[in-house]
Amino acid sequence: MSHGLGRLRLLLKDPVFVRTPKGVTPTARTLELASQIEVLLAEARGVLATAAPFDPATSQREFTIGAPDGVANLYLLPLFAKLRRDAPGINIRMRQVLPAAGRATEQAWDGAFTDLDTRALDLAIGPFAAVPNRFEVAELGIESFVIISRSGHPFAKRPSLDAYCKADHLIVSQSGDARGFVDMALAELGRTRRAALTVPAFAMALSIVAETDLLSAVPRSFAKTSGPAAGVVLVEPPLSLPQFKMRSVVPKAGLTDSGLAWLRSELTATHSKQFRYPRRRPAGRPPLGGRSQVWAQRLFGFSEPGRLNRLSSLSQRHSESMCQAARAREA
Repeated sequence: MSHGLGRLRLLLKDPVFVRTPKGVTPTARTLELASQIEVLLAEARGVLATAAPFDPATSQREFTIGAPDGVANLYLLPLFAKLRRDAPGINIRMRQVLPAAGRATEQAWDGAFTDLDTRALDLAIGPFAAVPNRFEVAELGIESFVIISRSGHPFAKRPSLDAYCKADHLIVSQSGDARGFVDMALAELGRTRRAALTVPAFAMALSIVAETDLLSAVPRSFAKTSGPAAGVVLVEPPLSLPQFKMRSVVPKAGLTDSGLAWLRSELTATHSKQFRYPRRRPAGRPPLGGRSQVWAQRLFGFSEPGRLNRLSSLSQRHSESMCQAARAREA
């Protein structure tokens, strides 16, 4: 070890590590090189992983997947069931990934991308709006939000925009910021709401909402899979809220690893059938427009509103023509 460190010091012309009253500390040059060395080590691990043929039926590899807690169940449960059947020796490690607070949209997920670069994560799932070119992206589905409340809540019995704005709300925010895209949508309508509580995770929101009079907007898939067991009910939002695209991201260099390429293909195949545009907005709900729409699209990568409007218009005209044809036959 000492001989190797000596050679490294000669090559770098730097002490690499120095002794301090608190112990051995890396030098500034060592810290500067650390991220580059991590990338090299990750590439080396990828080369070694591809040295032996990958057979999912016999493999005992471990993969780490990162995703926000509000959508992890939707993707983990079907994938895990498939692995238990076709690849029983493979282990999955889940980590929560979240956007950085106060960062520009293009930089919000830099932490997840860095973890992918260093192979701290093998694959990441999230509403990634801007993805660097060094990553491979696959569309997994379109997510929307729904309102949850305790059973018997007055809003659940008679949902309306007035009742929604008068209620107290729980906001899921890692940074504690109480203003989100729902507030932007309300502002377009000249409305506001009171954020009585913020929590850092959607799982916490379920248990708290079930025992209080608070309302909370959460991902629809998360509410459907976890809401009934927690004792909350799902209510359609009384205003139009945006949808967003969920994507899986892996390093392009990592796809030379046949095991990672297989895992990504299994995840994509499991969820590709769910990738579809949401139903047309119910009549009477105002569209989300102006600054709210732009803000939501930039932050979450929401589906194209123009295309959705065109699809809705075509669907409506088709329904009207069918009704006219039916009336003509009756006549």
